[in-house]
Amino acid sequence: MIHTLTYESKAIKELTIADVEVILATAKQFNSQNDITGCLIFYKRRFIQILEGDKKKIYDLYEKVKNDKRHKQVYLLSEDAIEERNFPNWGMVYYPIDDNEANRNEYEQFKRNLLLLADLTVHSNQTAILFWKRMKLLITTPPDHI
Repeated sequence: MIHTLTYESKAIKELTIADVEVILATAKQFNSQNDITGCLIFYKRRFIQILEGDKKKIYDLYEKVKNDKRHKQVYLLSEDAIEERNFPNWGMVYYPIDDNEANRNEYEQFKRNLLLLADLTVHSNQTAILFWKRMKLLITTPPDHI
């Protein structure tokens, strides 16, 4: 049986794109070594992540996440036991500029692609459903309302 867990958190004010790239590199290596899959979305200074794998490894990783000083307000949204992975590979989605940057068309396309991905993805359990619902809410809510 595979365990899945999804959480949400808020980046600290000082977090830079370089910091996000370090998080990505570390997570790729760790998750690969521990047979953990899922998806991490960083958008509007928020993280939403879903993890899949061995229950103990997932809980151990979540404990590390909760103690990571690069973000705060870590909130467990849902967890489930699942038959098969929704994310056979691990990935991260982020856009390296703020909403106020000049390249508005590229930014809007990024948002449309994420929403399309959410709509086209098969949701086989409550945790995956909640992960995509929270992501869609994050993408469609104005920054000052989050």
